Amino acid sequence: MTTSEASFDLVIVGAGPAGMAAAIEAAQGSMSVVVLDEQPMPGGQVHRAIEQRKYTGKQSNLDDRDGAALVQAFRNSAASYCGGTAVWQIEREGEGFAIFVSSGDAARCLKARRLIIATGAIERPVPMPGWTLPGVMTVGAAQILLKTGGNVPTGQVVVAGQGPLALLYATQLLAAGVKPAACLNTTMPGALDRALRHLPGALGDIGQIGRGLGFMARLRLGRVPLIGGVSDVAAHGDERLSAVSYVAKGIRREIKADLLLLHEGVVPHTHLAMSMGAEHRWDEGQSCWQPRLGADGQTSIEGLRIAGDGAGIGGWRIAALDGRLAARAMMRELGRETVPSLDGAATVTLRRQRQRLAGLRPFLDAWFRPRAVLLAPPDDVIVCRCEELTAGDLRAAIRQGCLGPNQVKSFTRCGMGPCQGRECALTLTTLVAAERGITPEEAGALRIRPPLKPLTLGELAALAPTGA
Repeated sequence: MTTSEASFDLVIVGAGPAGMAAAIEAAQGSMSVVVLDEQPMPGGQVHRAIEQRKYTGKQSNLDDRDGAALVQAFRNSAASYCGGTAVWQIEREGEGFAIFVSSGDAARCLKARRLIIATGAIERPVPMPGWTLPGVMTVGAAQILLKTGGNVPTGQVVVAGQGPLALLYATQLLAAGVKPAACLNTTMPGALDRALRHLPGALGDIGQIGRGLGFMARLRLGRVPLIGGVSDVAAHGDERLSAVSYVAKGIRREIKADLLLLHEGVVPHTHLAMSMGAEHRWDEGQSCWQPRLGADGQTSIEGLRIAGDGAGIGGWRIAALDGRLAARAMMRELGRETVPSLDGAATVTLRRQRQRLAGLRPFLDAWFRPRAVLLAPPDDVIVCRCEELTAGDLRAAIRQGCLGPNQVKSFTRCGMGPCQGRECALTLTTLVAAERGITPEEAGALRIRPPLKPLTLGELAALAPTGA
């Protein structure tokens, strides 16, 4: 990309389903569009490396086929794609935005009249005893290895957690010839009963419920031990993981393990939007921060919209619809009302499709609500992995007078490491709230400061010729 090509009607951050769908829609309206993505290929997490994989005939599933079609449509669109590009700062500039990126060991600045953040979700941090041991990782990380390189683990593999992704990955392991030693289900007792009141709304996406039941059936047919009612999971080992212990039916048990894969759901990736000052709220149903949005993903910042799981967890099909709706709204703002696809009836149809699919979310949120111990772990559990700070260290700072996460950060360095709070910020907010007897929203969130990604002095120096 040259300096002369650095100004666009629309810049989209993230090439997952929301970002790709938004780009396709906007490009059809003759908008100049560029999509920035850290990964080398489009697809996001759900369709990661899908262009390298073949899905035909009986080996296909509907998500993969539709995902491959979406990626192909994006490739065929007039939108520009910049893979391997990290966004490290965004500033307001006049009525538009200045987006600072790093790619190919050089930094540069792009200009945009409108901006869509479509950075998706990240896995919820799982602070528990031993989670920093070598041999402990998340299900999502293991799935990345499977999708990008076909890598599967060896030895005794234990999957612990809850939610569809944990079951999906366990079935993927089984299909790859690796039988998990155990699947430990940490769903709270009675959660399904409480979720059933949301079942009527969930029937609009009944196929996803059936898919989840199918995962469980496959694991049972594969004779994978499915252990329910699990709590107090802990990883044990000296220099690396050697065993996993847990409580089930009031009894602590232990199983040998070479690899422990954790998953407690996903939460919106809010770092970029928070760094820009967009308003956020605490969502009690998903126990996480979500951007405060108006119609079609409009944030508190004019010209900035958020689409996909970064706006609230809904799944990739909802994300794609959100991307299309956000792009349509921006096309109207920029005077593209003459585009045939912008007729009101088509937009209403998209919104109805989204509403039907979104009915599943309250059911899943109630069923897979995170345990309280994840939000307020015991004192000896490490919360900030970068600075090796325990929950006890953070509670001590709060008791000494720190009123919110940012004061705790100043006193302890929690959130100042390479992850910049991605692994500890949620837990820090809930610890402050619990210690002070206030709500997480009253406790507040960590301030996110640029650069959002590590930069070299050489990369920064590359900005000089542009005058940025």
